[in-house]
Amino acid sequence: MASSPTQDLYSFLKDKGLTQPDDEAAPPPATSRSDGGGPQPLLDFDDDQIGERLHQASRKQLDQADFGIVRVDDSGVVEFYNTYESRLAGVEPSDARGRNFFTQLAPCSNNRIFLGRFKKGVRTGSLDEHFTYTFTYKMRPTLVDIRLYRDEAGNWVMVRKR
Repeated sequence: MASSPTQDLYSFLKDKGLTQPDDEAAPPPATSRSDGGGPQPLLDFDDDQIGERLHQASRKQLDQADFGIVRVDDSGVVEFYNTYESRLAGVEPSDARGRNFFTQLAPCSNNRIFLGRFKKGVRTGSLDEHFTYTFTYKMRPTLVDIRLYRDEAGNWVMVRKR
């Protein structure tokens, strides 16, 4: 499923009637935490239902997530790049869109461990991988948790600093 780098993040989902792209759309109700600590955030890196949560989230909620969210096409070209990832990598979202995540933005991920898992997921049509990784390009070595996920909207690279 390839799409142009300038295609709006939500155009595919909107065409399928799966989400409302505007930031003013009412978010789904938050669920209560089992520890009594109040509502859970809509987007949780470890959530088994992360795909559904990504579909429910507005652009503003994607940008406010406490982890990096990058949507890439099947060849790794960035279609969406959230604020957390922008701050972590030091790259503006507008500069990231249209560039290849694996070769231009994070060339330290252009290897069998990271890109290899991504390519296998694209090839098989199924991707939900978690692993620990160290980013080293243009920054001090930074230990992160990575989640690669694929659904009908595309491929998602999620990054949480440890």
